[in-house]
Amino acid sequence: MTNKIKSVLLLGLLTGVFILVGFWAGGQKGMIIAFIIAVAMNFFSYWFSDKIVLKMYRAQPLDESRSPEIYRIVGELAANAGLPMPRVYLIDDPTPNAFATGRDPAHAVVAVTSGIVGILSKRELRGVLAHELTHVKNRDILVGSIAATIAGAVMVLANMARFAGMFGGDRDSRGGGIGLLAMAILAPLGAMVIQMAISRSREYMADRGGAAISGDPLGLAGALEKLQNANQRRPMARARAETAHMFIVNPLSGRSLARLFSTHPPMAERVARLYAMAGADYGSRPPSSGPVDDAPIDVSHLAPPPPPPSGAGGKIDWS
Repeated sequence: MTNKIKSVLLLGLLTGVFILVGFWAGGQKGMIIAFIIAVAMNFFSYWFSDKIVLKMYRAQPLDESRSPEIYRIVGELAANAGLPMPRVYLIDDPTPNAFATGRDPAHAVVAVTSGIVGILSKRELRGVLAHELTHVKNRDILVGSIAATIAGAVMVLANMARFAGMFGGDRDSRGGGIGLLAMAILAPLGAMVIQMAISRSREYMADRGGAAISGDPLGLAGALEKLQNANQRRPMARARAETAHMFIVNPLSGRSLARLFSTHPPMAERVARLYAMAGADYGSRPPSSGPVDDAPIDVSHLAPPPPPPSGAGGKIDWS
């Protein structure tokens, strides 16, 4: 079963959970109210997702003059994917990671941490950026917003059911108060599990698409292993659970509870699939040469600008 078909089936299953909970907890009227609330919340999140998450992580724009090498790689990969050039942002965080956001390809953003450009080679960074551009091409932000809308509506209905159950529930409802309380506990858990499964299927698709865009599955495989190890040793300090699914590797992967409810597939499986794409044996060392060289990225230009000289009148534009 392809990941596209799996995503559609999971969205359908999530919708089914919503309909079931809606009729159980509040009837047709309660279901409609919950859905309207969830749509309103997630429409705002979808439309302004780029601004929200960039501000949350204090990301700064990275233009061509500041980082010509990264900018050139993104532009080349975007052209390979048939996408317009996205905006590129830098997050000042030593933990290596990256994500893409934006409601459509015309408003796409690719963000990388300062740590990622220090740990990956050019070849590996190409794989990561190609993965993120695949998310843009597949409109995964939209798919994620739809899943979040339905899951959010289930949460609202579950809260309604919980309060109804605490007061004895509706006599006509199935199971009465106990049934409502059971639904209030199980439905959100089921919705969350389905939503995570959708996220994992989209990650597999992005890995495959990124390997195709970059033309180098092993470059991405090597990057994923490095990023996983780095995030396990030192999770991102400002990472939040509600945005963890956006990153190429789970930024909360060093926390045991986060691993239990991970929005990302097992890393070993992701890497094994990339090795299979390259026709290589999993566990074999990636070759030293590839479509691009393995030289590290020059990050000296990404250092914070020097302070203005003492006695200078006014602020100096360091951009």
